[in-house]
Amino acid sequence: MLVRLTDCGRASSPALQPANNDPRPVLIVLHQETSTPGRVGNALRALGHPLDIRRPRFGDSLPLSLDEHAGAVIFGGPMSANDPDDYIRREIDWIAVPLKERRPFLGICLGAQMLAKQLGARVAPHPHGRAEVGYYDIRPTAAGRAMCAHWPRQVYHWHVEGFELPAGADLLAEGGDFPVQAIRSDTAFGFQFHPDVTWAMMHRWTTKGEERLSLPGARPRREHFAERAVHDLAERIWLEHFLDHWLSRAPLGAPVTALREAAE
Repeated sequence: MLVRLTDCGRASSPALQPANNDPRPVLIVLHQETSTPGRVGNALRALGHPLDIRRPRFGDSLPLSLDEHAGAVIFGGPMSANDPDDYIRREIDWIAVPLKERRPFLGICLGAQMLAKQLGARVAPHPHGRAEVGYYDIRPTAAGRAMCAHWPRQVYHWHVEGFELPAGADLLAEGGDFPVQAIRSDTAFGFQFHPDVTWAMMHRWTTKGEERLSLPGARPRREHFAERAVHDLAERIWLEHFLDHWLSRAPLGAPVTALREAAE
């Protein structure tokens, strides 16, 4: 099934409206006690979906089926998809559930790397130790433009590892130091970047994770906020339209809903 979001990223009214009547919650997988689903959670709630938040790292189980959920999102974290921890292995193995059931799945940063691992691809640091911490360009591929006509030019990153393109997956967007930025495998998507980040999250990450700002390739803290003022609106609109169509599995040429100015 090919999901097409042909006009995603264009807004036509000030409120994001639910695209369907599916009342089921979206499964949210987080990795730290203080983690939140950020603007992804805001957009999903606006679309009428409750959030079923689970933290396997702290003992929460994951469902054997997604029959009771509209979709699932695995978020980022400071750990690696290559770590030997039991919960990391369990989450990677669990991704087989949405893949087998062909249910909407989204992996963000670490979650995207877990998806890549489940699909047999390699996850590794940059060969020269470079990082993406801040705003960086992405370039949609032909497959990405066919799926979505309007991608943000720059998006927010916070990672030191990347992943290769899994066999059989579509490359939707490319980058510089980390070439694979967005992928699709049937109904599963992975984004190396962080469209979930709110203003508050950016403050928290650049304060508590200050040491990453000195890594090769990382942007200075002041640039994070200066670039946010330039690029955030486009990224926000794109994310909300993506989530709308991702969950409703909108067919080719389906009209998009509009931007909701969610409170952060």
